Amino acid sequence: MIIVHHLENSRSQRVLWLLEELGLPYEVRRYARDATTMLAPPELKAIHPLGKSPVIEDDGAIIAETGAVFEYILDTYGAGRLSAPAGTPQARKLSYWLHYAEGSAMPPLLLKLVFMRMPDGAPGLLRPLIRQVAGKVQAQLVNPQLASHLAYWESELAETGWFAGADLSAADIMMSFPLEAAASRAGADKSTAVMDFLARIHARPAYQRALEAGGPYAYA
Repeated sequence: MIIVHHLENSRSQRVLWLLEELGLPYEVRRYARDATTMLAPPELKAIHPLGKSPVIEDDGAIIAETGAVFEYILDTYGAGRLSAPAGTPQARKLSYWLHYAEGSAMPPLLLKLVFMRMPDGAPGLLRPLIRQVAGKVQAQLVNPQLASHLAYWESELAETGWFAGADLSAADIMMSFPLEAAASRAGADKSTAVMDFLARIHARPAYQRALEAGGPYAYA
């Protein structure tokens, strides 16, 4: 049985959702974030040297990184579900979104989070200056990037409401985290197609079962 090493409020929620959509049995081992640093606990380093989540165990193998975990589960247990035939345009599109989600979408969202929180961690006397600098970086660098990504998502979702075909696929599950994060802190709550997408996925029974299995998840 697949064991999911699951960190609360993290990308690994997508792995639980994927497993629920596929109807696969799994075991969840939950980890809580440090209340002060919000980082993963050191126990995760016993599973993988980087101490990150998601990590899964299956038949003696340890697989880390969300995209790699998705590919492993789909290749090993998917039987073509939530995927597409190899070599087809749809398969290439699905592969693109699996990599884009972490490689292109998440970096500016992470920068947004860092610069939003930076003033709060600064010494009191320096806080106004840090807030000014952080605001300028967001306005000049981060926000324009996010605006480009939001416009891109809107145009892609306008066709079918999904990222890689006429129905839900693994691409949509992978893209859920950046879109949920963007709705929380990057203005995606004003994007009609993005919010419609999030409403559809949040209503899915498999998504809701994954929330019950995973515990706290701020973006749902």
